[in-house]
Amino acid sequence: MNRYPRDMTGYGAHPPAANWPNGAKIAVQIVLNYEEGGENNILHGDAASEAFLSEITGAAPWPDQRHWNMESLYEYGARAGFWRVHRMLSDLPITVYGVATALARAPQQVAAMKNVGWEIASHGLKWVEHKDMPEDEERAQIAEAIRLHTEVTGQPPRGWYTGRCSNNTVRLAAETGQFAYVADSYADDLPYWMTFGENDQLIVPYTMDCNDMRFAIQAGYTNGDQFESYLKDSFDYLYEEGCDGAPKILSVGLHCRLIGRPGRAAALRRALEHFKSHDGVWFATRLQIAKHWAAQYPTPRQARPSEIDRDTFVTQYGGIFEHSPWIAEAAHALECGPTHDCAQGVHSLLARVFRNADADQRLAVLKAHPDLAGKLAAAKRLTAESTAEQASVGLDALTDAERATFTELNDAYTAKFGFPFIIAVRDNTKSSIMAAFQRRVNHDRDTEFAEACKQVERIAELRLIEKFTT
Repeated sequence: MNRYPRDMTGYGAHPPAANWPNGAKIAVQIVLNYEEGGENNILHGDAASEAFLSEITGAAPWPDQRHWNMESLYEYGARAGFWRVHRMLSDLPITVYGVATALARAPQQVAAMKNVGWEIASHGLKWVEHKDMPEDEERAQIAEAIRLHTEVTGQPPRGWYTGRCSNNTVRLAAETGQFAYVADSYADDLPYWMTFGENDQLIVPYTMDCNDMRFAIQAGYTNGDQFESYLKDSFDYLYEEGCDGAPKILSVGLHCRLIGRPGRAAALRRALEHFKSHDGVWFATRLQIAKHWAAQYPTPRQARPSEIDRDTFVTQYGGIFEHSPWIAEAAHALECGPTHDCAQGVHSLLARVFRNADADQRLAVLKAHPDLAGKLAAAKRLTAESTAEQASVGLDALTDAERATFTELNDAYTAKFGFPFIIAVRDNTKSSIMAAFQRRVNHDRDTEFAEACKQVERIAELRLIEKFTT
């Protein structure tokens, strides 16, 4: 099995209705990252100083040394930035991503978070890089983060975001069964489910664009107006989509030591005033969003095409191309993943095999199709799919004159081309089928062979769409 794990499809062209409370047009979800005191520091047992997301341009780790400037920049976030942001956001339901060791060093800040009812989610044990961390070590750190978070805040975290994560992070967080949501994703504007073995995990994606981290990177914001303008544009566009019936989430990411600086805080305040000036805005914690989504769209427990074995795949999809299970057999061996777990995904796999087949193999597929309103239909010997398709446009209830015309055209067409007339009847009416029949019988064989193959693919697509929606 050649399986590709990434889902490149998501909800596609038609995302589900969010149905936010009270008909809200947009959900605004603000995160305050609390990392100060959990960053890399030899005082914390780390090998070097922190070098990530600060005012120091081109900062590099200092092995075996404390970095006084870096430490004091982080300290600003805890000592001054947090309180400025707390005063500004205390009337809103926001989520804190709290690094457990940072929270343990911030008793007054934790008390302030709790006093205004903010959700405190886990941001891991320490604010460090996890990409090279052995799986067992990361699993142990997740467990310790949960334990320490519970000890410090009085409640276990219901949300998780590592940030500087590994390829194992989301799976390991899901394995705990602890979290109503995991936020280590930037893949969508809406929540979605992921499955890891027997564990279903709701993902509530986060943001790196509407994020004050861009004040601390080269390709980022240099003044507050840029951040304010970007937040407003993002809000306005999503609000417009919500007014058009497709509400989404606007995620905003903040850091105490970054947005807590006065010039940036002023920009945030202006953006918040803009958000609040609109009707139908739901300010929510990530946990509130997760609970709402799980109630609206419980985890879909179904056999996914990308996960089933070859025999099951052939049983389910071997008849999509008429009497040609070899197409499904070959399709199962192609690269396949979550992005193929939909009608268009399976159709792509099957159609690739059909298109790559030689002319004789494709001719055999054409010949496997029955005549329209022919002898097999009269004898009720069509497949269930063909029976339903022909009945959908009344080909099972022809007048004697109509049946005679179809028989005459079938005979002439088959004699000329060597395969039956094929058309996706669900795209047509009885009269348009008759017109296509009379037009196409005059084609040369190469043109008609190509057209018949195109119609076979369309029939397969329609069958799959029906299969995935029933």
